Amino acid sequence: MRYAAGLDGGGTKTKVVIADEHGQMVESFASGPINYNGQDEGVVERNIGEIIARVGAVCGGLEHCVQICVGAAGISAAGVTERLSAAVRAAGYVGGLTLAGDHETALYGALSRPPGLILIAGTGSICYGRNEQGSSHRTGGMGHLIDDEGSGYSVGRELLSALVQAHDGRIPPTVISGLIYEKLQLPAGALNEVIRFVYDPHRTKKEIAALAPLLTEACSVGDAAALDIAQRSAAALFELIVPVAERLGLQKGRLALAGSVLLHNSHIQNALRERIAGRYAGMTCILPQHDAAWGAMMMAWEQHKI
Repeated sequence: MRYAAGLDGGGTKTKVVIADEHGQMVESFASGPINYNGQDEGVVERNIGEIIARVGAVCGGLEHCVQICVGAAGISAAGVTERLSAAVRAAGYVGGLTLAGDHETALYGALSRPPGLILIAGTGSICYGRNEQGSSHRTGGMGHLIDDEGSGYSVGRELLSALVQAHDGRIPPTVISGLIYEKLQLPAGALNEVIRFVYDPHRTKKEIAALAPLLTEACSVGDAAALDIAQRSAAALFELIVPVAERLGLQKGRLALAGSVLLHNSHIQNALRERIAGRYAGMTCILPQHDAAWGAMMMAWEQHKI
């Protein structure tokens, strides 16, 4: 029996899916992160070694695993593909190897292979598509300092901005303020403590993005500031879709909506769906059928058959 493995290398963990030549999943497990961007190189290589060893154990020997596809964020950064490839080979794997961006594997998993588009709004935001001719295009995903509009980080930042603006009177009072103080376990009105939290040099974008779920609570009570944020977020996410759909001729294609912002905030998702329906009446919006690790496994089998 031959096997293929798909790896989804996230910032905090790696999910692995192994399937046999009939497409039946035989094992799924989580391991440590393999993202060289922001991770210690020694830790990444150790994690890769452990993953490859487990793949070999599941397959009854690495020689039975004919293809591995690794999907990871930041794969296009200088030197990353070379280091990932070297680490996999150093772990003893000699079979077929495919390296891809996590947006590519997410598309394959979400749609059970292209053509189509995927819009991901998690901590960051990105849209990626591939058409029947094999052409692809992506928008967004360039990081929170210059991009990622409509993402969890962007929503968190806008919530904090609303608190500041309500505090000094630029906008009317908003329930967002109380929700943030409660979330951060600060006394109501302790604006200086909020500023200290935001500008702490050790603060990460994920900690700002962790405030994003508060938008759902604020929208549910009809808060005007929150509803405005939801509309602006939907508009920003729609802007990611348009160039991909137009360039690839996917105006009537399938679009998978993924990521915590879209999946957990119905106000943003509904506002986005309205914009899509208004411009692309023939576009079909779906939720992901499978995750990125499954997509990586599918890409692995597809590459093996080429």
